[in-house]
Amino acid sequence: MVCTTAKKGEECIFMSTKGCTFNGGICHEIIEQCDGCNRSAEFSSGWYCTACPDPSVKWKVGNCNIATHVKTTVKTKQIKINPLKASKRGNG
Repeated sequence: MVCTTAKKGEECIFMSTKGCTFNGGICHEIIEQCDGCNRSAEFSSGWYCTACPDPSVKWKVGNCNIATHVKTTVKTKQIKINPLKASKRGNG
């Protein structure tokens, strides 16, 4: 349904015929860590995330998993291989 509270005119999964069913009855505005994200949009009542109704919850544990401005790096661990075992594997 179309939101009638904070994000007026935007499709929202929390809207029902009785109003907003999200915790507190309204979406929460973005926080500082969300600045620069492509998912944040400005509405008449302020800046809101288009993907998450409460962005502060996404940032509690670490980086937000849906943030477009945060680049994650995958660390690969170098495993030391025993040269004797490696030579035996190569011969087979």
